[in-house]
Amino acid sequence: MVGGWMSEVLSTPAVLLLPALALLAVLLVRSVAAGRRPSPGSLPCLPSLPLLGSLLSLRDDLPPHLLFTSLGRTYGDLYALYLGPHYTVVVNNFRHAREVLLQRGKEFAGRPKMVTTEILSREGKDIAFADYSPLWKCHRRLVHASFSMFGEGTSKLQTIVCEEVATLCSNLLTMAGKPLDPEPLLMRAVTNVVCTLVFGSTYQPHDPELKAVMDYNTGIVQTIARGGLVDIFPWLRIFPNKDLKRLKECIKVRDELLNRKLEEHKASYSSEDTRDLLDALLKGQRSSGEESSITDDHVLMTAAEAFGAGVETTTTTLLWVLAFLLHNPEVQDKIHQELDEQIGRDRMPCLADRGRLPYLESTLSEVMRIRPVTPVLIPHVALQDTSIGGHYIPKGTRVVVNMWSIHHDPQQWEEPEAFKPERFLDSEGHRFSPPYFLPFGAGPRVCVGESLAKLELFLFASWLLQRFVFSTPPGAPLPDLQGRFGVVLQPLSYTLSVSPRPDRAV
Repeated sequence: MVGGWMSEVLSTPAVLLLPALALLAVLLVRSVAAGRRPSPGSLPCLPSLPLLGSLLSLRDDLPPHLLFTSLGRTYGDLYALYLGPHYTVVVNNFRHAREVLLQRGKEFAGRPKMVTTEILSREGKDIAFADYSPLWKCHRRLVHASFSMFGEGTSKLQTIVCEEVATLCSNLLTMAGKPLDPEPLLMRAVTNVVCTLVFGSTYQPHDPELKAVMDYNTGIVQTIARGGLVDIFPWLRIFPNKDLKRLKECIKVRDELLNRKLEEHKASYSSEDTRDLLDALLKGQRSSGEESSITDDHVLMTAAEAFGAGVETTTTTLLWVLAFLLHNPEVQDKIHQELDEQIGRDRMPCLADRGRLPYLESTLSEVMRIRPVTPVLIPHVALQDTSIGGHYIPKGTRVVVNMWSIHHDPQQWEEPEAFKPERFLDSEGHRFSPPYFLPFGAGPRVCVGESLAKLELFLFASWLLQRFVFSTPPGAPLPDLQGRFGVVLQPLSYTLSVSPRPDRAV
């Protein structure tokens, strides 16, 4: 759920109403701007006005990641601006990102308080948006332990994903040769994986509870993406706001469902049988005195975050994978050849095959590089006076890491705009990951679900490509590769055609 706060600022007509407020602010708070200006020798900074900050300099048709990259050509790879009253530093290259995320990771591990994310997370009871604190570290340890009990270290998750992708393959087989939009099928399959993972419910395609989960998750994603101005100017929430109203309605539906699932799990809980992630969280919550400060709200927000982060990002990445394969059929041919040589036709791929399919893995990495689903990471906050690249950064500064710029930096990547899975292969054909490839962030705030996301992407992609050929239907255009920026960077809707591979088990 990254980036909507800026996207709305750059596009909303409401920005045009703010200059009048700025004029009033000039008369009332002349000293404010002078008092907050960077000291001599500090970072280059966009022009700013009282109240508005640098927002008038940010009015552009470009989405945030491209705008920040463009501004970097004028102000340098590290520069500052004001989002309303909030002094914000933009990081556009790997050297400074490494300093923020890794070398000084704990110093920059804070999160800003924003209206929409506070509503979404019950005032910071989740992992992604909660501020850095001893309680947050305790909560994160619990989540890691729960994933270990019910995650990549066990066969349970692989079984869940494989069962769902088998159903997806069966559904695709019935649509062979017909133009179809892959998004609804992929979204339903990924949502079902998360439902099974989190609270052990497996749904048929038209189950009303599955539809409720998909509807509220989509509603939250859409409204969070439009929450920009109220996150910068919290006082705007006193005015009628249809997006905030819609967000609260969706969260109410979400919380009613998750509360019911939690109570059912409590009633049937057994420490001897960890059925799903909710059981694992309850077990961790109850088994250690250290976790006594972890409330039911923390458990519920962890479950909610699995939907908010896991469904949208995984679905979007798979849609980008298919889109780039339609544009690059020779890449799909190479993946097919690798699958034939390494797996054959007698069995389906499993996690143990990841090392045997380096080209497929490299293709997934190249998709996440060239179209990162979160091109602008969730803002960090400096928890103390510190520095970046030798520049003084005062406590409370917001820091925005522009992952798009890092993943398209010509100093690091040869022909960064070209789709080249081979860039993730060494001279012997083994997959490798350069340090400046950071699709899940890094450091204390690295995505807690990174290993689970990689697992799911591999199984979905390997099963689908072992069974099918994906092509553009006759007369249909190739997918638009520019994308649409909201909570994540999504491809625009497109159609494709699915054909069973000759002599392949379906």
